[in-house]
Amino acid sequence: MTNNLEELLSSLPESNMTVRLLNGLDYLVPGEWTNITSLHLAIREATGEGEEDVIGAIAGRAIELYMDPDNGYQRAVSLYSLVDSASTFAGFTSLAGKLGEDVEWLGFLQNVTPKVETTQAIDAGLKLACELGAFCITNGLPGDSIGDFMGAVANSAKEDKMRLAAWIACDCFLPLGPDFMLKIISTVESAAESDFMQSGLFQRVADFLPGGGVAEKKDLVTNNLKAAEGYVNGFVAEKGMSHEGVLAKIKEVIDVNEDRLDYAAAVIDMSTNYFLHTGTQSVARRVITRAYGEI
Repeated sequence: MTNNLEELLSSLPESNMTVRLLNGLDYLVPGEWTNITSLHLAIREATGEGEEDVIGAIAGRAIELYMDPDNGYQRAVSLYSLVDSASTFAGFTSLAGKLGEDVEWLGFLQNVTPKVETTQAIDAGLKLACELGAFCITNGLPGDSIGDFMGAVANSAKEDKMRLAAWIACDCFLPLGPDFMLKIISTVESAAESDFMQSGLFQRVADFLPGGGVAEKKDLVTNNLKAAEGYVNGFVAEKGMSHEGVLAKIKEVIDVNEDRLDYAAAVIDMSTNYFLHTGTQSVARRVITRAYGEI
C-alpha cells in the first residue's frame, strides 16, 4: 500500500455493497460507525477539532506517520486488504461447493472444493488472528500479544466494533449457526497442517502471523479464538442475535434467492470488502490520534 492516508480514505466508496451491508448491520452496534471517506472529516470526528489550521497540522503529521514504514500502518492496511482478497476466492469456492450439492450435474464440484464448514471455520479463525496482527502492528506490540488485544476488543468502539460485529454476523453466525465459536475452535484444533496450507487466506497472510511454522501459527489462531470466546458469546447474547434477524438484515442489501444461510455467507464473501473498508478507517483513526498528541 503506497497511497498516502488522504488518498486511501478518499478512495473508499461512499455507497456500494459493503457500505450497504455495514449500514444494515448497524443495529448490532448502533451509533458506532460512520462511513468517513475524507481525512479532514476523520480528523474532526476523532479529535473534535474545528480550527482549520489545527486540522491541517494534524493532517500533515498523520500523513508523515502513515508513510513511515517503521510505524507499521501501511503493513496493517495491506493485511486488511489481503484478508478481503482471499475471502473473495473463498466465497466463490464455498458457493461452488454448495451448487455441487444442490444441482446433480454439478456434483463433480464437491470433489474439487473444500468441505464448506471446515473451510469457513478456518477462515473465520484466521480473520480474527489477522485482526490481532493488525492491532499489534499498529500499536508496536509483539504479534502474539493476545491479552492486550482482548483488552482492546472488550473496549472496542467505532470502526473496530463495526468490523467485529460484521465478522460475527457474516463469517460466523450466518454460515455456522448460534454455536459457531464451539465449531470454529474445535475445527481449528482438529485441523491438519495441510488444511491450513490449502487455505487461500492462510497462504496470503501467513507471513503476518507470528510463529516459525504452520503448527505455531495454528496454535496462535486457536489461542486467540479461545481468548475471544467469552466476549463473542456475550456479544451474541447481549444483542439477541438470531438467524432470522441477521438474515433479514442481509436480505435488505443482498439479493439472496434461497433462505440458505451458507449461500448468503458466500455471496457476502464475494461481493464485499468490509475488513479493508473499516480497517482503513481504523488505521486512520489510530494515526490521527497519535498525530494529534504530537503536534
